[in-house]
Amino acid sequence: MNVRNLRLTAVLALGAVATGLAGCAPASQSPSAAASSNGTAPQEARQLSGTVTVFAAASLKATFTKLAGEFEAKNPGTKVTLSFAGSSDLVTQITQGAPADVFASADTKNMAKLSDAKLIDGTATDFATNVLEIAVPPSNPASIDSFADLARPGLKVVVCASQVPCGAATDTVEKASGVTISPVSEESSVTDVLGKVTSGEADAGLVYVTDVKGAGDKVKGIHFAEAGKAVNTYPIATVGSSRNKELAAAFIAMVTGTEGRKTLADAGFGAP
Repeated sequence: MNVRNLRLTAVLALGAVATGLAGCAPASQSPSAAASSNGTAPQEARQLSGTVTVFAAASLKATFTKLAGEFEAKNPGTKVTLSFAGSSDLVTQITQGAPADVFASADTKNMAKLSDAKLIDGTATDFATNVLEIAVPPSNPASIDSFADLARPGLKVVVCASQVPCGAATDTVEKASGVTISPVSEESSVTDVLGKVTSGEADAGLVYVTDVKGAGDKVKGIHFAEAGKAVNTYPIATVGSSRNKELAAAFIAMVTGTEGRKTLADAGFGAP
């Protein structure tokens, strides 16, 4: 056999070997197919379930009630239990062991109390802001037009207690403006202040702009420039003792996400 024929024979032999090896190699598989061949099913997103208990500032009642309903609708098998009160009262309850998964405060001061006590997970997230507004009966019988008017003798004015965020904001505005109010009542939550006005027990009350908007035609709101001296920032966090931290994180993500921010903005809250 000549040299040329020897080379041709060698090439043909190598080709046969390569073909045989290719036939033995496993075909490429998609991740799902590979998982099936290994006897395991492809992973799917975990379904949320259980109950998440949310402690939130009274001024968040309307927005959080709406968001809770939407959260449950998007996550069948979940339930959001809501508890609203003054932020300082909620801090006391959590400190004493009340079973909460999420805490949303109307100011950073009360959230800091839990943070300093190591009672929240990680760092709280700011999600909204709010400012004060004067609420008066629809007819405004006392003819109140400004913050200074609230200091008039004989006027029945209701405010929040100083330890409550809306009360602390009132104190700040008083100091900044030089106006001293002599309230007939100091309430433990902003909704209690609003209730005094809507029931006719007060000529005026200092609440948040969101409370006035939410009350509709039950009250008339009076803006005042001094309100800008006390802007309250709202933080939210998972409570350290939470028994369902995955669900708590999911609810917080909704509040701080696009959907939550829109709901809050529609209610009159400012961006953080």
